[in-house]
Amino acid sequence: MAAMIIKGSEISKQIKEELKLEITELNKKYNVIPGLATILIGEDEASKVYVGAKEKACKELGIYSERIDLPVNTTEAELLAHIERLNKDSKIHGILVQLPLPKHINEANVIDAIDPKKDVDAFHPINVGKLMLGKPNFLPCTPHGIQELLIRSGIETDGAEVVVVGRSNIVGKPIANMLLQKNKGANATVTICHTGTKDLAAHTKRADILIVAAGRPKAITADMVKDGVVVIDVGVNRLETGLVGDVDFETVKEKAKAITPVPGGVGPMTIVMLMKNTVQSAKMHAGIG
Repeated sequence: MAAMIIKGSEISKQIKEELKLEITELNKKYNVIPGLATILIGEDEASKVYVGAKEKACKELGIYSERIDLPVNTTEAELLAHIERLNKDSKIHGILVQLPLPKHINEANVIDAIDPKKDVDAFHPINVGKLMLGKPNFLPCTPHGIQELLIRSGIETDGAEVVVVGRSNIVGKPIANMLLQKNKGANATVTICHTGTKDLAAHTKRADILIVAAGRPKAITADMVKDGVVVIDVGVNRLETGLVGDVDFETVKEKAKAITPVPGGVGPMTIVMLMKNTVQSAKMHAGIG
């Protein structure tokens, strides 16, 4: 039986339509327009693409967007001054500083400087702590997108054996924490694998749901998964042949019950969940909901 292809590009469109209605209601009922500010430092092409996609999504949904482009030699103090201004700006409900930053700027200092109530990436230590306690203001965008893919695709997580490959602060750690909570689309038994894992395949073969954010192209092959597995591939790797994920899609899809493609899987979900967090922040600031 052919695997179901979980198309984040399609599911993200559904969520966008829901957000459009919510934003229209916020404007009409409460005169609130959600606002997102993005700060981009330097000329990294991938970062430019990401920021451009976020701007496009804001325009499409009716979210106020402010973009600040800064030269690569911007000092940490100058960047922190921009963040401080945005923290105080009532039009702005979400602040996103595009990572990675130039080496002369301390990433932790920048994340700490963002008002936690405007930290729509959910990277601030306060928001990380709230997530751990199961009381988040915002869910981090890529993990939240993964969870929505599972829920909206009808994938049962309650009691499922979930294996996460990768332990980054952006994907691996937060998705593991989210899926073990007693919530809808969660309540799973979770194992985290990483570069120190001695027998990766022994773990991945147990997985009912396998989430891969390893940062290595085609790191997971068909012999490493069991029949009927659900595979969420977070990786994006640019090869001469084009974009590929961290999973060998063509071989693994023959054994999987469901699998995300690259591109068109998790990627579109990350941006739409950022928009969702911005709307949530606007509601919080207005005392709504």
